[in-house]
Amino acid sequence: MIQGNLFRRNIIKTSLSLLTLTGISTFGLFSLANADEYPSKNIEVVIHSKYGGGTDVTARMMSIRTRRNLNTDIAIVSKQGGSGAKAQAYVLSKPADGHTIMALTQSHLYTMARGKSKMKIDDIIGVARAMDDPTFITVSSKSKYKTLADIISASKKGALNWGVAQIGGTEHIGLAQFAKEAGIKYKVVPFGSGAQMVQALMAGKIDATLPNVSEATNQIADGTFKALAVMAENRLKDYPNIPSTYELGIKAKCSTTRGYAVLASTPKPIIEKISKAMVKAMKHDVFSNYLSSAGLTVETSVAGYEVWDKHLKEEYKIAAQALNDLGLSK
Repeated sequence: MIQGNLFRRNIIKTSLSLLTLTGISTFGLFSLANADEYPSKNIEVVIHSKYGGGTDVTARMMSIRTRRNLNTDIAIVSKQGGSGAKAQAYVLSKPADGHTIMALTQSHLYTMARGKSKMKIDDIIGVARAMDDPTFITVSSKSKYKTLADIISASKKGALNWGVAQIGGTEHIGLAQFAKEAGIKYKVVPFGSGAQMVQALMAGKIDATLPNVSEATNQIADGTFKALAVMAENRLKDYPNIPSTYELGIKAKCSTTRGYAVLASTPKPIIEKISKAMVKAMKHDVFSNYLSSAGLTVETSVAGYEVWDKHLKEEYKIAAQALNDLGLSK
């Protein structure tokens, strides 16, 4: 009996040694096994905002087909507080097994960059991007500023009033980048939300603002707003007549993004499985039509983990620098 046990242990040791020599780690085998069994229970998608908001609706639209692709139920769980800090703390308390997924927006990146959360950017890895909503630089159609050059020229003489949703938010950071690259002065006027920011421009209370495509589609279409540029490297397919900041010689870009992330220590095969399922779901007509209703496209919005993780890490780096320059970091 003892000899039999020794024999079996020797066989196991020899097998493990051969696996190591051939480049296959035991961790890799266990990861593959975990991926084959994943998901073994229902998945939670954690949002940081209230139910019924944009992040919630986007998550629910994504989950319609993703639950079919993964063959499990997906629950949307709201953990509000601290501009994402509470949601981040909740995710950190969960196992890195892919059953807890964080709905990620720029708010999460700003909270981390300002040192207001225990979560660090390297604690997570992006699994899929759902939305990339570029920012326009817009004025009222009644404005005396007809081109971006007009805005820049006027802003070098004196600060214009620029509307943003909130101090330290996406529009503020985008404006700070634009002003730095263009060498202009500006005055920030916060309104509390993108909708109020847009309304302020319509009412003539500000000189310019930076709405997303989804926020300004109707106003641009009916001529209420004039978009002087899109803050991107290239022109948008659906707005071929609006130049990009990059082509005008100003290397500043800004967009509102939504996507999904898991803990970075999650086994890679599980990350790949989640990413594949989500991307397939978001390329389906159900999600595609949802994007179209906001003036966005699958081609420019939806991306898998390799593209999205790189994108969000770049966004974090830009945000961290901008917040530091604005004196908003700890």
